[in-house]
Amino acid sequence: MRTLITFAIVAVALIVAFNLFTFTVDETQKAAVLRFGEIVRIVEEPGLNFKVPFVQRIVYVEDRVLSYDIQPRDILTSDQVRLVIDNYAIWRVGDPRRFIEATGGRLSSAQSRIDDLVYSDLRNLLAKHTLEEIVSEMRRDFLQQVTELSRAKLQEFGIQLIDVRIKRADLPTEIERAVFARMRSDRERIAAQLRAEGDEQSRQIRSSADRDVEILLAEARRQAEQIRGEGDAQALEIYAQAYNQDPEFYRFWRTLESYRHTLIEDTRIILTTDSDYLEFLERMPPP
Repeated sequence: MRTLITFAIVAVALIVAFNLFTFTVDETQKAAVLRFGEIVRIVEEPGLNFKVPFVQRIVYVEDRVLSYDIQPRDILTSDQVRLVIDNYAIWRVGDPRRFIEATGGRLSSAQSRIDDLVYSDLRNLLAKHTLEEIVSEMRRDFLQQVTELSRAKLQEFGIQLIDVRIKRADLPTEIERAVFARMRSDRERIAAQLRAEGDEQSRQIRSSADRDVEILLAEARRQAEQIRGEGDAQALEIYAQAYNQDPEFYRFWRTLESYRHTLIEDTRIILTTDSDYLEFLERMPPP
């Protein structure tokens, strides 16, 4: 019995001594060894390590990538629109020594600094732009600029800022409808202006086309009249030449042409017996 008690006492003493003289660093952590509040060593590799009991203290910090939802706050844009920005930051501990010296190794202190700095840079940058620019594709460039500005400031606290993103950008309820109504009105005004410009261009095009058509028709009529006049002149010239060659034959041929067009079937012509029109008919021998 005494041997068992002695063994138990020795085992407990060894466990206590082990815990006093050693500490373990997990894969998801880094550790700082502090002596009287001063950092004497940073342990970044996971495993078992030794310390001096009662003199040295161990502070653990996260070695994983962390996400922090920043408290939603109001931001005033350059066109005097108030937005409620809900964003988040992705970060990790970059320099454990600086991180512990600045925050004491507490995540809450680190998140408080991230909250203040990121919001300040985000507010100052978005205040230079309009609501339309903020909700457009340009917001990616804005967030990249905010990330770079805040990253440089947070390095002093041993915090490595990886990225800043906006989850939501909402209008306050009391002005949301007014803003949407104004945006709709602007879009309708632009649409009406574009339609008016289109109608004006359409009228100009139709007017120009009608003018071109009138010019083409007038030119075509002029050319037709010219060709018709030239044809009539040539015909008259031919008739004159034929008449000059044999006036009597020309008169005879013209009279026969007249008979062919006038004395058709079921046609009656009333003339006097001494009419010149019947001269050639009277000369014809009886059948």
